[in-house]
Amino acid sequence: MINILVPVDFSKKAEYALGFALDIAKMNEAHVLAYHVVEYPTGATIDPVGMSVPTPYDSDFIDLLKKNSGSQMELFLAEFAADIDSEISVGNPYLDISYKISELNADLVVMGTKGSSGLKEFFIGSNAEKIVRTSKCPVITLSQPTAKSDIKDIAFATGVVDVSEEVMTKVKQLQELFHAKLHLVRINTPNNFERDQVIEKGLEEVARRYMLKDYTINIYNDIYEDQGILSFANKIDASMIAMGTHGRKGLKHLLSGSLAEDVVNHARRPIWTFHIPRN
Repeated sequence: MINILVPVDFSKKAEYALGFALDIAKMNEAHVLAYHVVEYPTGATIDPVGMSVPTPYDSDFIDLLKKNSGSQMELFLAEFAADIDSEISVGNPYLDISYKISELNADLVVMGTKGSSGLKEFFIGSNAEKIVRTSKCPVITLSQPTAKSDIKDIAFATGVVDVSEEVMTKVKQLQELFHAKLHLVRINTPNNFERDQVIEKGLEEVARRYMLKDYTINIYNDIYEDQGILSFANKIDASMIAMGTHGRKGLKHLLSGSLAEDVVNHARRPIWTFHIPRN
């Protein structure tokens, strides 16, 4: 059983994400949970000695927030011809979603993004960066309507040394899930240059070590890594881009520099990311 968590904010992008998750579930034994977090309202009052203290909210007010969101959830799910499990909580979006990932033992998180504005425009704002950076399972972000059958070619940006075994295992599962062709690509830049023969040998060794099937080996030259990944994906008309993240300090430190953030912000195709656990 595959458990798929879809954080939703009732927007069109969230609709795309849920639709994609449900499409995956049709072809696989999967459970999809639509999950909405009402951010706990924050405020402050001044006490008699002039100190700022949090504004307390009674249980009736919290219940009202959940009830209103429940009505929104019903309308949102009515767009889908399916019986969909859903949950609503009130709290901190990042913490609640992270807890739900663990509680559900999620195998995949699917989230909608705002496209050119990237994850910072996602309904939980900067919390989305934390989810992508720290999630214990793979995360797919998308900004366009996507069907499972659309995913035929996956561009996997990787290096040739210190390749994470966990990332490679997850990438193989991703390829199997979509029955797609995998295109390993190393972006050669002036600041991170290696000879083609060295890269080809290294990528072939990666493919052999992890017993990859239905794959290609690619080297793409560009001034910047992010533009190289996007250009390569466009060149082969990739259906999805896959990359690992070390999860150091948010999206600006995915892979190298702001690489993954730039890719997510500018790619119109789905992006798959997986947090590389630290040793």
